Amino acid sequence: MVKLRLKRCGRKQRAVYRIVAIDVRSRREGRDLRKVGFYDPIKNQTYLNVPAILDFLDKGAQPTGTVHDISSKAEIFKELRVNQTK
Repeated sequence: MVKLRLKRCGRKQRAVYRIVAIDVRSRREGRDLRKVGFYDPIKNQTYLNVPAILDFLDKGAQPTGTVHDISSKAEIFKELRVNQTK
């Protein structure tokens, strides 16, 4: 099973996160299938590769709680529903 989750990067006390598609059995810093976004909680910046995220969600990937919150703020799930109705 594939999950969309955060992968920690950056230095000590200055964490930034990559949003990655990764196998459930992999550890947090393990090898990812694809990088689909970026999140900086300190500067509150987010970059999301929306087509890649929608593709993984269509294939059955499950976002973690934090990734779900970040995605819902970017209204990705509205786009997912619009694509499903077409």
